[in-house]
Amino acid sequence: MKLSNAQLLLQQQKLSPQQIQMIKLLELPTVMLEQRIKEEIEENIVLEEAAPAESDEEPQQISVEEYLREDDTPSYKTRLNHYSKDDQPRNIQISGGRSLQESLIEQLGFKSLTELQMQLAIYIIGSVDSDGYLRRDLLSLSDDIAFSLGIEVSVEELEQLLSIIQHLEPVGIGARDLRESLLLQLEALGIDTPERQLAHTILGQHFEEFVKKHYEKLMVRLGVTEEEFRAAVQEIQHLSPKPGNLFSEGGDEAAPYIIPDFLLDYHDGQFDLSLNSYNIPELRINRHYADIIRNMASSKGAQSESDKEAVQFIKNKIDSAKWFMSAIKQRHDTLMRTMQTILDYQRDYFRDGDRSKLRPMILKDIADRTGLDVSTISRVVNSKYVQTQFGIILLKSLFSEAMQTKSGEEVSSYEVKNILQECVASENKRKPLTDEQLMDILNEKGYCIARRTVAKYREMLDIPVARLRKQI
Repeated sequence: MKLSNAQLLLQQQKLSPQQIQMIKLLELPTVMLEQRIKEEIEENIVLEEAAPAESDEEPQQISVEEYLREDDTPSYKTRLNHYSKDDQPRNIQISGGRSLQESLIEQLGFKSLTELQMQLAIYIIGSVDSDGYLRRDLLSLSDDIAFSLGIEVSVEELEQLLSIIQHLEPVGIGARDLRESLLLQLEALGIDTPERQLAHTILGQHFEEFVKKHYEKLMVRLGVTEEEFRAAVQEIQHLSPKPGNLFSEGGDEAAPYIIPDFLLDYHDGQFDLSLNSYNIPELRINRHYADIIRNMASSKGAQSESDKEAVQFIKNKIDSAKWFMSAIKQRHDTLMRTMQTILDYQRDYFRDGDRSKLRPMILKDIADRTGLDVSTISRVVNSKYVQTQFGIILLKSLFSEAMQTKSGEEVSSYEVKNILQECVASENKRKPLTDEQLMDILNEKGYCIARRTVAKYREMLDIPVARLRKQI
């Protein structure tokens, strides 16, 4: 094959580095934005964190030419101000504590174990997840120990160590499935009453039927009355399906925080919307590097090659800082513009938090009103929260499909979901309503809805099927 050169004229649409930077910043929630700004400060030597400015003047764009042209550049031109005069930075304190694994290892110290057994037990504890379960089988753990620690250990030896771990606190820890965890918790309470004896029999011998709620078959098979069976079920319901949650000394993972991106106050019929920027560092460009450029540019002597490279390096860093600060400012404007539009669209809902007042709203509705692209609106609402007088709300949860009633009126799907929840809450638990019956109830109320839509909404609300909602 003969190689040859050819020129082709093509039109391609590409995003500039500034646009890519803006898109990435727009997606970040407040906590991650704070981290991203601190990373940029570490990477860019001309950027620095400054105290909140006292001036109320609007920040302006900066350029290298301004540094070279003006000797006394006002300080506000080198700052990006996120604060008002009355704002004070608030540091979020996150308390720490022992992890579940650390607590288990500490309890092992009170057991009579050899050094080798302690090493193997610690390895097993390291495989226990946050829910308290050991998801991996012992044969796989044996292979991992041989590979990573160089210790040959049998499954039987690991079984003995696991039995010791399962008798540590919290009760039920180290179980390999839900059935084993519930049995461990029940045995720790003591099988000293008829109710607990029946509960132990149900979990040990008829767990599958119990999970599927085949209560009538179980009562016939066990030869017990409905009252006896109900008492045993109540004993089981007192147990924890996630024994790891019984450990309450964890650190930040055990008590996660949601930091809202927007703050919305409602007083005397007026809304006050602001962007949560208390922990966002204020940025400015270090004037020392601008002075370096100015001094080098004003020097009459010939510059060396290293001086020219240094000047070009600082100019590039200043340009990068300017682009980053501009992207932060544009992010602020886009977020406020979008949130203000959502507030105007759902004003009735934000007054008291009544979800029945939510209007049908999709991304395109907000995009049309703001003049922004649908993808931009999607990035704004993704993983963003707003703090209101009735709680912290995920912005994405405010968007819903429109449904049409028999009268032709458009309502939000949240209204249908609320009615669905009310129907399930008030149903006869002995004979739960099926999806078909729920569809008939909604149709009688004037909502044109199909059975498959009822099933979809039920799953979105984490409501089990009728058979699993059955109680005795």
